[in-house]
Amino acid sequence: MKKLLLLASLVAALAVQAADTTVKLSNVHLCCDKCVKGVDKAVSGTGVTAQCDKAAGTVSLTAADSATAQKAVDALVAAGYYGESSDAAVKVAADTGASDAKVQSMTVTGVHLCCGKCVKAVHAALQKVPGVKEDTASKDSATFDVTGDFSPKDVFAELNKAGLTGKVSK
Repeated sequence: MKKLLLLASLVAALAVQAADTTVKLSNVHLCCDKCVKGVDKAVSGTGVTAQCDKAAGTVSLTAADSATAQKAVDALVAAGYYGESSDAAVKVAADTGASDAKVQSMTVTGVHLCCGKCVKAVHAALQKVPGVKEDTASKDSATFDVTGDFSPKDVFAELNKAGLTGKVSK
C-alpha cells in the first residue's frame, strides 16, 4: 500500500510539474550581476522562478500558468527590462506614454540603470534615434533627460531593442 501511495504521489508531482509554463524572454539587457539581481527582485512575490543567462541575454520564467507568467513579465517591464517572449500568450508590452509628435526634450523614468554598462547601452540606443542630441542618463538615476528634435516613440523603440524600457515622466 505504501508503494502505491508513493507512486501516486510521484505521478501527481510530475503532473503538476508538467503543467508548469515556461516563457523565455530574449534580448533582455543583462550586463552584470546587478542586472540579474534586479530581475530576481522584480519577479519576487509573483510565484515565478526566473533563470537568467547573462551571456545570452535571456530570462527563462517558470510559472504555474500563463497568467502568472504574464504577471512576472509585467513586473520585469515595470522594473525597466524589455525582451521578446517565446510564448505568444505572454506579451511584453510597455506603456511608455510616448507619442509620435516630435519634441525637443523629454524626461524618461523607470529605465534599469544599475551600472556603467547599462548607461552605455542607453547612450548607444539613443544615438540611433534621429534628432537626439544629448541624454543625461547616469548610473542609478531614477530619471534622465533627452534633448534634440526627436520622436519619443523612436526613443522607446531603440531602448526596447537594447533590452530596456521606461516611461515618459509626467
